[in-house]
Amino acid sequence: MATTDTPPSLRQRRAKSQRTPSDETITSHSGDGDVPKRDEVVWGKTPGGEVFRVPTTHDVLTLFHPGYPKSHIDLFNLALLGLQLVIFFTLSRNASRIFFLFYFAFWRAAYDLGLGWVLTKQSKRKWIVREVQRLGWLDEKRKPEVRQWIKKQLAGKMGKDYSFDELPLEYNTWLLFRQLVDIILLNDFLAYCMFAFSCFRVPEGLSTAVHVMRWIGGIALIAFNLWVKTEAHNVVKDYGWYWGDVFFQRGALVFDGVFELAPHPMYSVGYAGYYGLSLIIGSYAVLFVSLAGHAAQFGFLVFFENPHIERTYGQRKPLAQRSPLLPKASRKLEDAPESHVRQSSVSSTASTEAPTPSATEGDTATESEEIYTETETEQEQDSNPSRKSKRHNSLGLSSVSSREEIVRGSSRRVQVVSQHDLFHRYFRKDTVFLHNIDILRASDFQLVLVTVYAAALIFVPSLSYSGTLALHFAHALAWCLFHSFGLGLLLRAQSQSKFLVRHFLKHYHYPQHDRGQGAVQEAFQNWKAIYNVTATMTYASFIGLAWQTYSVPQQWTVGNELLRHTLGVIMIGLHIWSTLESYEVLGLFGWFFGDFFIEDFPSHLEYTGIYRYLNNPEVISGAAFFGLALISGSKLVFALALVRLLSQWWFLSKVENPHMRKLYGDSIRSDAGFVKVIKKVAQKNARLLESRAGRHAPEIKRVAREVKGTFDKVYEETAEVVEDFLAKSRPKISEVVQDTKVLLQQSRERLVISRVASDLSSYDSKKYKTSIVPAADGTYRFHLGEPIHVKWRAPLRHSRKDWIGIYRVGANQSNLVTKTSSLGMWVPVHDDEWDGDIPLGLHKPKAADPGSPDVEEGEVVFRSGALPWRTGKYEVRYHHDGKYNVMSLDGPFEVIGERLDKPTTLDFASIRESLAHIVPLCLDNDPSLIPQSCKPTNGDADATPTAEDGRDPDDFRFWSERQAKRISLAIEQAFDVELTPDVVVADANLSALANRILVSKELLSD
Repeated sequence: MATTDTPPSLRQRRAKSQRTPSDETITSHSGDGDVPKRDEVVWGKTPGGEVFRVPTTHDVLTLFHPGYPKSHIDLFNLALLGLQLVIFFTLSRNASRIFFLFYFAFWRAAYDLGLGWVLTKQSKRKWIVREVQRLGWLDEKRKPEVRQWIKKQLAGKMGKDYSFDELPLEYNTWLLFRQLVDIILLNDFLAYCMFAFSCFRVPEGLSTAVHVMRWIGGIALIAFNLWVKTEAHNVVKDYGWYWGDVFFQRGALVFDGVFELAPHPMYSVGYAGYYGLSLIIGSYAVLFVSLAGHAAQFGFLVFFENPHIERTYGQRKPLAQRSPLLPKASRKLEDAPESHVRQSSVSSTASTEAPTPSATEGDTATESEEIYTETETEQEQDSNPSRKSKRHNSLGLSSVSSREEIVRGSSRRVQVVSQHDLFHRYFRKDTVFLHNIDILRASDFQLVLVTVYAAALIFVPSLSYSGTLALHFAHALAWCLFHSFGLGLLLRAQSQSKFLVRHFLKHYHYPQHDRGQGAVQEAFQNWKAIYNVTATMTYASFIGLAWQTYSVPQQWTVGNELLRHTLGVIMIGLHIWSTLESYEVLGLFGWFFGDFFIEDFPSHLEYTGIYRYLNNPEVISGAAFFGLALISGSKLVFALALVRLLSQWWFLSKVENPHMRKLYGDSIRSDAGFVKVIKKVAQKNARLLESRAGRHAPEIKRVAREVKGTFDKVYEETAEVVEDFLAKSRPKISEVVQDTKVLLQQSRERLVISRVASDLSSYDSKKYKTSIVPAADGTYRFHLGEPIHVKWRAPLRHSRKDWIGIYRVGANQSNLVTKTSSLGMWVPVHDDEWDGDIPLGLHKPKAADPGSPDVEEGEVVFRSGALPWRTGKYEVRYHHDGKYNVMSLDGPFEVIGERLDKPTTLDFASIRESLAHIVPLCLDNDPSLIPQSCKPTNGDADATPTAEDGRDPDDFRFWSERQAKRISLAIEQAFDVELTPDVVVADANLSALANRILVSKELLSD
């Protein structure tokens, strides 16, 4: 990751020449070199708010430079590296192979597991800095010798602008942490090289040409690896290379240079050298160790790097946020924004957390020289000031007649549909492959039936082997052609003449004032079902053919069997990754080609995720078909994969690209990030080659132009032949971005292994006491979502890892040991002693003071996710030392699901009044989420709720789907009406929910 020296509140896009350098004192030059040198001061800021000047740092290569002084840690590092060389030349080849395999595994685990673990704790709770504070290493009074030694180690490696005493603890701790990182990284790299060298062999049975190509390819991959790492370091500098933002802040994220080449280049293409060395060594053992090491690095990325970036730079976005939209006619006057992908989903509940930018989805420093705020980068299409003013003066939802009695004056407002409501008008838990299957929906039932029939075809008996293969090939080919060519022509007809919408308007009746919206919705709903069925069948039939042609090799190490399977699995993995990345960007709207049907969504393009690097990642998403062809080793499967690739190419050129040019015109970019980087490198090398070619340069240019012209001519002729064939046969084509995303639903663990303490004899349980603070009415009855306060008292030397949990009365038969899970309904007595569910044990129990009381008292508050969200009677239990020994308990108290003063009649007003009490509690009374009509009116009973930021006064929002689940559960218990969280998110309005509940009650009562 890269940073700029701008405030964190701004995310910048700049030209590359304007990119601010890294965390060192930098000398900047102009393009012509005429401007004198100017030192730029770089400032850092600690989490505590202390601002300091960041001194110059040196990279790890200075360790091998004899001109730089060496600290004790450097000498230890060099000794470890030298020891590896001695062992390599001392042991036999077999012994070296075994030793360095485990030695590399140790250092790789130290990198990905060890550093990942400590950096995660530092990112969450500043654990490394706190440990240094606790141990007193940098405290002059507590451990002056240790401090002086560390000062000597650090000062010797820094420049003249470094002052150990003046810099904050966080920065010096980071410098000390860098020493550990250098040891791990260098030893990890050398151990891998030593293992690879010990496995060196010359493969037999290969021609000289293959050996030469093997070495050339390996050297090229290693050189590419070095170039990526060097370029990445030039962008992120030492601050990003050593995860400096985990310790202090120096600016916002900016992605430039090699970061436009591929996602996470240091962790993805930056490991190409592994595979280059595997090619040169010629050993499967090195290849599989390389794959394992690379996979471990991706684990480090997924479990530490990405979550840290989200915590540090991410900005939560509420669900169900209503942004009023203008009619399409008003938007035609606005300029098209600069991006290139079908509109992604705006409102979705597929994730329980709001989306945040990832390391490869930040803004690009080469796209624009303007500065955008966070809001402006998320909604770049709102560039017209006059349009903005109109949007803020309109509401997101139309009011029902009964709502007008509650919110006065709403009928006079201009009603403009919001993007949130528009999204839920067209998307209702759509089936994506086998996700969101509902057997009671006709389309889903047909999908299951057709998929079962495809699976049954795999085991069709009474056919010869050749007959079975022919049947499977014809079956798979038919589905491939129908899905690609059939749906492609149907989609093209929809783009050109709205064929599907016109068909439904012709054959079906819709309300008089519907204005065709019913036909649009029904056409789109049927299109989505047909599209998903054919996509699923294309995969199922292709896998069936591959299965029929596959046979398990008898000897894996003979020939190219193992290589084919390995490459095939890698291509399938690449297919799955590109599909997931494409789906993450496209969302449901882009996945189902929503811009062919829905004109009300704002037409703009986006360059995020995988589309930052490729214009058409669908090409990569077809890799699985060739991977299956490699694994099966069948020419028949390869031919079918080739047919699908050609149909995919036709769809892109004849269906999708013309439609996108029709919608977005000249705003479509010509080159993606990957192509731009390759072109830059090619142009640079071409100029270098021309300068060295001398008098042969014109001849080389002429030959290059002729070769290029030949390829262009072949391409044009091939395209013409294919187009003529397709025009005559009228096949039906559609290209789709495949999705294999599997969403796993995790159930909450209800059983617990009760861990008990062995030191209970040291504590007097009579000195422990818990007491529940009564509710506002003086009773022990709390409404759903109402915070519960619990006072506690414990001996002065009690464990700081004590915790208090809430349990349903009767769930635990013993009052001495708790044997059931709290299901998340617990809070620590001392919050700073816990990292999530893990006790840290940073502070020891307080020492007894003869002049002070022998007990300690405090109060904890249960709120939000720590509260019980089901009605019933509960009790609180005080537990000892992070275990399940019960030192005190109190209760029972009752959680009720409806207000005590609720009217006996069930009408719209009474339901809405109850919801006005329930919803804010479920939303944690967050002012940015709760309805405007539920906010205090400063004692003015006649005050009329007013819209804010274009919101209806009854609208509310969510930070996560978890809050919608609370509202769903509360409604079920208060009104005996079941609504899914998706329905709650879709409504997100008090009056709309009240009306839905009332209608449901009326229907259920019939």
